Amino acid sequence: MNWNDIATTLLIIAGSFFFLAGTVGLLRLPDVFTRLHALTKADNLGLGLIALGAAFQIDNLMQLVKLGLIWGLVMFASATIAHLIGRSALEQGQQPWEKAS
Repeated sequence: MNWNDIATTLLIIAGSFFFLAGTVGLLRLPDVFTRLHALTKADNLGLGLIALGAAFQIDNLMQLVKLGLIWGLVMFASATIAHLIGRSALEQGQQPWEKAS
C-alpha cells in the first residue's frame, strides 16, 4: 500500500464522517432552517473530502478537472436548493427556531 492509497482511504473515511454528521443533523435538529444548514455544510465538505481522496487515484489531468467541476456543480446546486427550500418555508409562515431561555 503506497501513500496515495493511504491518503485516499483517510480522506474518504473523513468525508463519510461528514456525510454521517449531516444525516444526524437532518434527523435531530428542530426546524427546517437548522436542518438545511447542517445538511448542506456537512455534505459539501464530505463530498469535497471524498473528491480529494479520489483525486489521489487519478492519472489524467482532464479527469481531475471533471472531478473538480462535479464538486463545484454539487456545491452550487445544494446552495441553490437550500435557499429555495428556506425561502419557501418562510413564505409558508415557518419561523426560525429560537432557543427558549
